[in-house]
Amino acid sequence: MEKAASFLSSLIGGGEELPEPKATVRSILIYPIKSCRGISVPQAPIASTGFRWDRQWVVVNSKGRACTQRVEPKLALVEVEMPPEAFSEEWQPTPDSYLVVRAPGMDPLKIPLSAERATVDDVSVWEWSGSAYDEGSEAAEWFSSYFGSPSRLVRFKEASEIRPTNPDFAKGYKIMFTDCFPFLMASQGSLDALNEILKEPVPMNRFRPNILVDGCHPYSEDLWKTIKINKLTFQGVKLCNRCKVPTVNQETGILGSEPTETLLTFRSDEVLRPSHKNKRQVYFGQNLVCKESLSARGKGKIIKAGDPVYVLEEFPSSDEAPA
Repeated sequence: MEKAASFLSSLIGGGEELPEPKATVRSILIYPIKSCRGISVPQAPIASTGFRWDRQWVVVNSKGRACTQRVEPKLALVEVEMPPEAFSEEWQPTPDSYLVVRAPGMDPLKIPLSAERATVDDVSVWEWSGSAYDEGSEAAEWFSSYFGSPSRLVRFKEASEIRPTNPDFAKGYKIMFTDCFPFLMASQGSLDALNEILKEPVPMNRFRPNILVDGCHPYSEDLWKTIKINKLTFQGVKLCNRCKVPTVNQETGILGSEPTETLLTFRSDEVLRPSHKNKRQVYFGQNLVCKESLSARGKGKIIKAGDPVYVLEEFPSSDEAPA
């Protein structure tokens, strides 16, 4: 039995003895267009910027500024579809491969995944600005009609652009159009605990994680410093402070006050991080980076729903976790 256990751990983690898993990957979620609906997938390959296809596109306004649900809650109603095979490790798009976009009252929009596009400059997301591929006039007309104001759909230009993560938390890593870090992990246990005290329960799509885990204690993911999933090493780099997006009902696009109002009572700086300056931030989930994303492309950089989650290091308390 000992030999079998040793062999198993060498297969999973490069030879080190692994502890008992703390959780299981329940689902993996990819958000191809920033702030639009996510896609639940059985597996996802990891690229240098996070999961492949995640936040590779963004809708921008007439000034090239990224549109998010903070300003355009109607983005919550925009559904995105990709070929199922797009989430295989070695898949490459063909001339018949499309990103399909749907929204209430709109005809489906098909965006070719392999077409060459013109470049537009002065695209900005938060503090970053650079050039991007413009997805063309048809996409621009579609989003402009949907929002009732001039809009364009652009795609991150990996060939020439680099958007680094905050070096204070994760030096050397990069992202596309996601807010801050390549991955966001949350647990079903945390959501269940929150829903026990909310007057009206909310679904996990309010929090838009990439990796949803299950089987752990509520909010235990706050303390996960180093974890292993399918040979890959993830580092917890920052508790995720939440903006107003979790207050947007993802089924209706209507803004409310919950769950943030309730989270303020027990998930704020004041409660979780009393030795730090209180900013009335609320936290739900943990931002991650993947060490293997720094290396040249190789096979095996993929995680799947059902994978065990091994916690190798933990922060002593949420007060000592970066945020």
